[in-house]
Amino acid sequence: MPSIRNIAREKLEQGALSLGCGVRLTRSVEIAIAMKSAGFDWLFLDLEHGTMSIDAAAQIATAALDAGIAPLARVPSGEYAIATRLLDNGVLGIVMPHVDTADEAREVVQKLKYPPVGHRSMGGTGPHYGLRSASTGDAAKALNAANLTVVMLETPTAIENADAIAAVPGVDVPLIGTNDLCAEMGIHGDFGSERVADAYRTMIAACKKHNKFPGMAGIYNEPLMQRYIEMGARFILSGNDAAFLMASAGQRTAFLRKTHTSM
Repeated sequence: MPSIRNIAREKLEQGALSLGCGVRLTRSVEIAIAMKSAGFDWLFLDLEHGTMSIDAAAQIATAALDAGIAPLARVPSGEYAIATRLLDNGVLGIVMPHVDTADEAREVVQKLKYPPVGHRSMGGTGPHYGLRSASTGDAAKALNAANLTVVMLETPTAIENADAIAAVPGVDVPLIGTNDLCAEMGIHGDFGSERVADAYRTMIAACKKHNKFPGMAGIYNEPLMQRYIEMGARFILSGNDAAFLMASAGQRTAFLRKTHTSM
């Protein structure tokens, strides 16, 4: 039977933080090695808001498998044809945005998991097990066990339904998309609001009840990140390539400008 490791899932099962880096600008496979070296556990390949192609995502995902960092991909809402092609070609999990109900969560599982859990079509030999041939039964079982199915809760309705969503078999991570949640609440960017904290409490309680992994996205203020991690968030989208690049570049130019003016 093929052996497939997903370090992001392993960290969660150990009770540790599972840290991800968003990839929107980068198209080079070196991003996998770089983010592994930086200490991340998974990549968040963003095909919802970015312009990344399926081919580019598959190339990065294959490199990530070799580097030992888990490649996950967010697709546009309901775009299962994109999601399953990514899963066939190296990705170890799909992040599905805008899931508001348990019925929608069940559809995600049905589309993204192989039988007997769901009804995803068998895609043949893939890079997950080194392109080695494997029986379809063994491959389906290994991939179902390794893949992370992540559903994003981004509205007050989704938070109200967090318990029912977390109860759906096959859902691994309910992930709060805090930017969109705040927008839907009419409090754009107010990530420290008690209403947001209540949403995290509700989601985390649902995850604890149903043995799922609580996720946090959209919050990059370190004191606020600490606040929600202390509440119980474990699957953490920690930032993205563009923000990290700009922060480091801005820090360097500020230092050099200051050095020149002080001469």
